[in-house]
Amino acid sequence: MTVSDWCEIEAVSAGYLHTVGLQSNGTVVIVGMNKYDQFHVSNWRGIKAIAAGSLHTVGLKSDGTVIAAGSNEYGQCNVSDWYDIVVVAVGCAHTIGLKADGTMLAAGYNDYGQCDVSSWHDIGNYGN
Repeated sequence: MTVSDWCEIEAVSAGYLHTVGLQSNGTVVIVGMNKYDQFHVSNWRGIKAIAAGSLHTVGLKSDGTVIAAGSNEYGQCNVSDWYDIVVVAVGCAHTIGLKADGTMLAAGYNDYGQCDVSSWHDIGNYGN
């Protein structure tokens, strides 16, 4: 499969060696290199947003929870307990989530302070 085979795409995200597409039915398609199992998205359903890191893929589900696949060498896929998330973003080896109440969560590589977001508040109150 190539991206030219994709249809009904609502969003895309480009990682280091893979590209992810979000289909209008809430499923995810993916192409590129799958060396770290970042392609394990075939059972993902109810996805409303996606993000591709260097070696991991993240999906934001309609219920506000987050799912991830791929390399977890730095803990960047440790998002299974996140809830009330309205926006996700990823870097090379970290994942960021914005909660509906405006607080931030982060997981993954933090040698340069890129996950030091817990003190950020009221970024945007999306829940009200």
